[in-house]
Amino acid sequence: LAMSASTFLPLSKPDIRNGFTFCKEHLTTILPLLATAAGTYLICRYVGKRSCKKSRVNREVNKDSPKVVHSIDMEDIGSKAVYCRCWRSRKFPYCDGAHTKHNEETGDNVGPLIIKKRDA
Repeated sequence: LAMSASTFLPLSKPDIRNGFTFCKEHLTTILPLLATAAGTYLICRYVGKRSCKKSRVNREVNKDSPKVVHSIDMEDIGSKAVYCRCWRSRKFPYCDGAHTKHNEETGDNVGPLIIKKRDA
C-alpha cells in the first residue's frame, strides 16, 4: 500500500510568536463545563453537610480519657451550680456561657444544667 504526502491532511504549523489565542468557540465549550463543576461542588457540599449526622460532641475536654466523668458532692454546691452541657466551656464542667456562641454557629438550642437548693 503506497501512500503519498497528499493523502494526509496538512497540519498547520503552530505560531509561537502570537501565543495562545482564546476565541468565542472556546468559551462556549468551557463555560458550561465550569458551571457544571461549580454546581456539582456546591450541591455535594450542601448535601454532605446535611447528611452528616454523626459528629463528636466533645472536641477538647479530657481527650486522653476513655470516658469523661465528673462527680460533685451536693454539700459542695452551695445554693446554686451551673454545669456545661455543650462541651465548649473553658471552665468545664462548669458553664461559662460558651453555648451561646455554639448555638449561634450551629442553630442548636443547648443550654446549661442548673442545680439549686429549694428554699426551705
